[in-house]
Amino acid sequence: MEKRTIIHLFDPMPHNSPFDMNMAADAGFEVLLPYSNVKLEEVNSLVQDAIFSRGPAGVKRTAIFIGGRDIGLAMGMLNAAKKAMVPPFEVSVFADPSGAFTTAAALVACVERELKNKHGKELPGQRAVVFGGTGPVGLATGVIASLAGVDTTIVDPFNIETALQKADEYNALCGSKLHGTYASSDADKARLVASADLVFCCAKAGVEVLNADVLADAKRLKVAGDVNAVPPLGIAGIKLKHFGEPLVHVVNAPGAVGIGALAVGDVKYRLQNRLLALMLSTEKPVYLDFRDAFQRARELV
Repeated sequence: MEKRTIIHLFDPMPHNSPFDMNMAADAGFEVLLPYSNVKLEEVNSLVQDAIFSRGPAGVKRTAIFIGGRDIGLAMGMLNAAKKAMVPPFEVSVFADPSGAFTTAAALVACVERELKNKHGKELPGQRAVVFGGTGPVGLATGVIASLAGVDTTIVDPFNIETALQKADEYNALCGSKLHGTYASSDADKARLVASADLVFCCAKAGVEVLNADVLADAKRLKVAGDVNAVPPLGIAGIKLKHFGEPLVHVVNAPGAVGIGALAVGDVKYRLQNRLLALMLSTEKPVYLDFRDAFQRARELV
């Protein structure tokens, strides 16, 4: 009798994400086993308990998902899980803390598509600003964009030291070249927008980050993407389903277009489903993070 498919969901937070549980079930996993409050030092023993209990045939129908809210910790847990494998007892592992990797990958891929379609440009050489850049989705967005050749600045709403510290931390961890700054006022935001080709809005839900007056200062903006689906939306003039519609408040950068949260979310949903399903179909174990997410997001858009 063929063994049932099992996914072990490791989460350092007090509760596993219902979103991730639903996604794993929809991707085809028959048994979902959640683990909360998982510490980095516990990953090795948990992984080895999972792999040695199923036999070589069973491990092909077993996978591990890593959640949480800290993308650095998630990367550490992914590496710890990989080191714990003892071939042929080896299973696939997918890290997507707070959905940050798949959301960020979808956002950058959508912006890249509209940059090509509307402006005939590629990502390398563009200048980008990531508002909400010190949160999980903002950091992942910044890293992905930077590694794709974009001159990328992450923005903290209050503290330049936080932005600089996060930029240094993730540059060392991921090989990116992030810059850090802060924007506590509309004047700060307008200054950053004025010199940006691309804007990624990954700030707190329900907060308008860029109003019409700020956008009026944009001089070279080509594409702006917003992941906030809770009114008021993050960027004035961008609707939830926009995917390349003109930015009505940008008057000094002809051709600037916007991408809304539901357009990004549709790609993110299909992307996470594809990566989860990949762990069920692959013959050899895979270890998936933001790099794999971006590669496949590009294919989806």
